[in-house]
Amino acid sequence: MNASAAGQTQAGDRTTNAGGILLSVFAPEARENPYAPLAELRRLAPVLHHEELDTRFLTGFADCQAALSSPAFAVPDRQWLERERPEWLAHPAADYFYTSLLGTNGPAHERLRGPLVRAFGPRRMGALSAAVEKTVDELLDRFADATSDGGAADFQDLVGYPLPVAVVGGLIGVPPADQEHFHRLGRDAARLLEPVRSDEDWRLADRAVTALREYFARLLDERRARPAEDLATALLAQAAAGKAESAEATETAVNAERPLTEQELADTLVLVFVAGFETTAGLLGLSVHALLTHPEQAAQLRADPGLLPGAVEESLRWDGPVLMTERLATRPTEVGGVTVPAGGSVTTVLGAANRDPRRYPDPDAFLVRRPERHVLSFGAGPHYCFGAALARLEGAALLGRLLTRFPRLAQAGPPVRRASACLRSFDALPLAATG
Repeated sequence: MNASAAGQTQAGDRTTNAGGILLSVFAPEARENPYAPLAELRRLAPVLHHEELDTRFLTGFADCQAALSSPAFAVPDRQWLERERPEWLAHPAADYFYTSLLGTNGPAHERLRGPLVRAFGPRRMGALSAAVEKTVDELLDRFADATSDGGAADFQDLVGYPLPVAVVGGLIGVPPADQEHFHRLGRDAARLLEPVRSDEDWRLADRAVTALREYFARLLDERRARPAEDLATALLAQAAAGKAESAEATETAVNAERPLTEQELADTLVLVFVAGFETTAGLLGLSVHALLTHPEQAAQLRADPGLLPGAVEESLRWDGPVLMTERLATRPTEVGGVTVPAGGSVTTVLGAANRDPRRYPDPDAFLVRRPERHVLSFGAGPHYCFGAALARLEGAALLGRLLTRFPRLAQAGPPVRRASACLRSFDALPLAATG
């Protein structure tokens, strides 16, 4: 065998091995720690084309950041849906997803994002701080009551989920009595984020999206009649102002800057609500778990609350709530030394990128004092998460109060990981306050 043939054989062997490692990441037994196989995948094939899934998995930080940030890549949108997956068009969930902020690009995306950027400005975040802290204290009171006899309680059920639901519900204008009802609907709607969707995923997502759209359409009607200090009212006011401006604008301006329609307003609230608690609930549980499994780091945080922002960032890096997300090449583009054809799919494995040793020394260590804080957990580029500041605010408020109030907090049984290929969180996190 000549040197060229030998090299091709070795490359083929590496690809075959890497393909097996990739599939192991999706196995249920890998949910606890997918990072070891992902590290091996990055070593063998940092850009791995999986032909059956028809996507290229990126596991290096620089490659993932490039795909998320470059205009040469875009998210699958309505045009992609109609061309590549027309059988999905009958699903209400697909109609919602591929016309929402998550499934639009370019000017269409900017038009939907603009009102939220204005609504989530620094002034609103500053005003939310006191409300977040108050909610944290109330939920920790519940947790204290549940564990006062020395027993265990499910932290995720009592605090991890209710906190972001209450915060984003209050932000939007969802009455407290309605908020708990949305937990299951939000989880079912989030099935749209799975890289492979089963018939059951579609059934549950369709039902959830339909119910959420109807609810938020009614909420907008109520706010139109009775305005309040909330996001629903703010979006209605922006839309009304936009209509007034459009009446005096040229046809070109109307097309470029037209205000959101009634359906778009409702869909925006659906997105804010679901995205505002699904991934944040994951972040909260994962952060608490990380600290409890690294007690020396928790001790540093108790001694120096100034480390709280860094601890949240390290939690996002070490075990973030979103493992991977997809992009499509808008033109033939090279990433990681591999050419992706126009329309070709890449899957940025954020969890692997956040543990790339070329970016983070000793990447598997959990260090609240880690100096490098730039992570990809909220994405990058045009689709960077608009709620990142709010999620960080909730994380810091919870960790600071939790560790101070419960100095002997400990795990009280094995946690139950969510059954998802994309989202990382806990379905149950049993803790005891007197461990």
